[in-house]
Amino acid sequence: MWFANFFIGGSMTMVIPFLSLYIETLGDYPDKLVQQWSGWVFAITFFIAFLVAPIWGRFGDKHGRKKFLVIAGFGLGVCVFFMGFVTTVFQLFLLRMLMGFFSGFISMSQALISTQTPKRIAGKVLGTLQTGNVTGSLLGPLFGGILADSLGYATTFQITSITLFMAAFFVLFGIKEVKVEQKTSEQRKSYSTREVLQHIFFNPVLVMVMVISMFVQIANFSIQPILSLFVHELHGSESIAFFSGLAFSATGLGNLLMARNWGKLADKVGYEKILILLLFLSALFYLPEAYASNIWQLVGLRFLLGIAIGGIIPLRTAYIRQVTPLAIQGEVLGYNTSVRFLGNIIGPLIGGWISGLYSISAVFYFTSALLLISGIALWITVYRNTNSSSHRYPAHSKV
Repeated sequence: MWFANFFIGGSMTMVIPFLSLYIETLGDYPDKLVQQWSGWVFAITFFIAFLVAPIWGRFGDKHGRKKFLVIAGFGLGVCVFFMGFVTTVFQLFLLRMLMGFFSGFISMSQALISTQTPKRIAGKVLGTLQTGNVTGSLLGPLFGGILADSLGYATTFQITSITLFMAAFFVLFGIKEVKVEQKTSEQRKSYSTREVLQHIFFNPVLVMVMVISMFVQIANFSIQPILSLFVHELHGSESIAFFSGLAFSATGLGNLLMARNWGKLADKVGYEKILILLLFLSALFYLPEAYASNIWQLVGLRFLLGIAIGGIIPLRTAYIRQVTPLAIQGEVLGYNTSVRFLGNIIGPLIGGWISGLYSISAVFYFTSALLLISGIALWITVYRNTNSSSHRYPAHSKV
């Protein structure tokens, strides 16, 4: 599964950096229209994924998560393959929309591994799995850029599709999903969608963790689209693509080094405690990025940010698994994935609006404040619900 996540993470990031450049080759469009189409083509995938994630989650609970992973891998491969043959931007838009229908491979793989792993080491294992996605995301832009410069955009899409098919084959032939025996009548119970939603909303800490999932995505995606512009301000136009990639990759490297260790620590001391700590650390490392005076200061701060923020994704998955009945874990994680995709849509809009109204530095202030507020909100929620949470979910609930 690590290799499948590696190929998925690499494939998704191989084509994103030059997506807007590819749109320019599909017609004689003015710059403003290219920027608009780039936003629509980018956002439509997340919007569709936002709508279908709970449906796929319920499908995984009933029919097995491996089946979805195979469907998603092949579906993504077909979509990306045909992107290399489009002749209009609207055709690209339609394929990106269809691609959203098959999104959620990473989150579903986390759900699969979570259910196949003893609870006492879930954080450590999910952290290890996270490194596969991060490693692929680190190498994807590099190889994508080399392929695009050497062979062209269309051929790069077609080659990228091969890695997606490989991920699907890794799951199909390399993963065995063991059906977990549900011993009690409560575990064997079939839940309606209404009961699943009641489970979520009647658990304040779970609700807050899911809301924070959205806030973390807003924080990340408010910066990502304009980070290269900030790098240009600091360093100038010389080798701008290289140094922009370096700033992106620094965060992923910090993530890669620490995600597994954060999971291992959280298994011992509690997921909520480490989540709160990581939110505060992320806020702390985001703020000074606004004051960076050269590219190397920014790269160093982005590396520290990656160390902190990289542990949040596997820990929130481990926490949801800890407090959710096995029969509905996939659907609950599906709702969490939907909330995350919503953050992916909102983040760029907020980041663009703030940077246009004030400055790029102001986006860092906003992001730091959002993460700080998230940490405080989670700490207050956990503190207020310590007794009730301990009664219902004794493991990893005390702070």
